[in-house]
Amino acid sequence: MRLPAEVRMVEVGPRDGLQNEAKSLPSAVKIALIERLADAGLSAVEAGAFVSPKWIPQMADSADVLAGLRRKPGVRYPVLVPNMRGFDAARAAGAQEIAVFAAASETFSRRNTNCSVAESFERFAPVVAAAKREGIVVRGYVSCAVDCPYEGPIEPAAVTSVARRLLELGCYEVSLGETIGTATPGRVRTMLAAVMEAVPREKLAVHLHDTYGQALANLMAALELGIAVADSSVAGLGGCPYAKGAAGNVASEDVLYLLNGLGIRTGVELEKLAAVGRFISAELGREPASKVARALAAKAAA
Repeated sequence: MRLPAEVRMVEVGPRDGLQNEAKSLPSAVKIALIERLADAGLSAVEAGAFVSPKWIPQMADSADVLAGLRRKPGVRYPVLVPNMRGFDAARAAGAQEIAVFAAASETFSRRNTNCSVAESFERFAPVVAAAKREGIVVRGYVSCAVDCPYEGPIEPAAVTSVARRLLELGCYEVSLGETIGTATPGRVRTMLAAVMEAVPREKLAVHLHDTYGQALANLMAALELGIAVADSSVAGLGGCPYAKGAAGNVASEDVLYLLNGLGIRTGVELEKLAAVGRFISAELGREPASKVARALAAKAAA
């Protein structure tokens, strides 16, 4: 199959990235981060999560962040919502897109959401129904689409089942999460091929982690299968909670550099994106995890 002519990058740094960073940032910094990402050309920027502050204190101010955003026309600002309580809070804060999540691993589901996969669907099915009534669009996530930190390799049939159920519930798109960053291109290809037998290619996205340095290779495998939506995190925000000190989300700058090199349109400007990465990394007191960002900084300093 030919590579997609255009790829939609979904920026997850302000949510999935920051929630895995040890340091909590002020709402004003989060707002500036999201607005700068939109100004760099990203058309979808995760803005927060309406979850228990007891478990994810970094997202406790999501309502304030949404309220303070200068929303750019044509840009989506999805927020993660685990249950009806979270949905009500997100709706009150003016959310226009939400995301729900399920796991392809029973053990991961129980360890992270304290319920089985089936029970997780019972929990968020009314959320999706309420969102549809309110005209709020819903994106779905599948965790452990290749490997689970507790169970090891996950059968593609399990991933397919969860992805299909999310789509049937009313999600407009399902993002397949390579949660712990242990997969290699062949295994990603096998998983995607299985899922695409039941779910249309145009309804799928990939959400890759770079723990073992395979994220870009795995993205290439997805592109070769026609997948045209990729999640990524500016400056590589977000460590991997299952491998101390390891990389987490694939860096948006690195993804964009690859796509630019392949002649694939994104609408995102690399220099502006790298500047956003430097901004948020400075706020966190560290260097960007992105190799491209570091190379650009070294070139500018030479």
